[in-house]
Amino acid sequence: MSRLKERYQKEALPTLMSEFGYKSVMQAPRLEKIVVNIGLGEATQNPHALEAAERDLAAITGQHPVITRAKRSVSGFKVRKGMPIGIMVTLRGNRMYDFFDRLVNATLPRIRDFQGTPQNSFDGRGNYSLGLREQIMFPEIEYDKVDKIRGLEVCIITTARTNEEGRRLLELLGVPFSRG
Repeated sequence: MSRLKERYQKEALPTLMSEFGYKSVMQAPRLEKIVVNIGLGEATQNPHALEAAERDLAAITGQHPVITRAKRSVSGFKVRKGMPIGIMVTLRGNRMYDFFDRLVNATLPRIRDFQGTPQNSFDGRGNYSLGLREQIMFPEIEYDKVDKIRGLEVCIITTARTNEEGRRLLELLGVPFSRG
């Protein structure tokens, strides 16, 4: 069992149960899945960008990414329906806990001038989105082999029903929220 899952069961779960007054452990919020995605607008001009980003995302998550395609044509962006415009990975189970552990304890502290993650990035149902400006802050990425700096988005989906429950769950799992 991963370190973070153990921490959830031993520390976070009892705290959540007492703070929110849940009667059953099944009522307490928990991590459901983590979706990591990279938008690749440049893939329309540069087909090699897709391969490089795919390699980076596979190294970061330990899972093969899926190519996302345009749902409709947008002439202003020179995008036609069905064109590859991004890649994504959905993590569940132990891979999810391992990735979350690395994100919180190894990646976020490596960000220059890091003041904490924003508190207002919740969606109203307890799910949290975090945008990262560069993929090179992950320890798994070799700086010399990166062709271009790309940002990525990490969506943390929880079973929480409110933002307050979701924020408390992530705080107990070690997410460093900014003060203010």
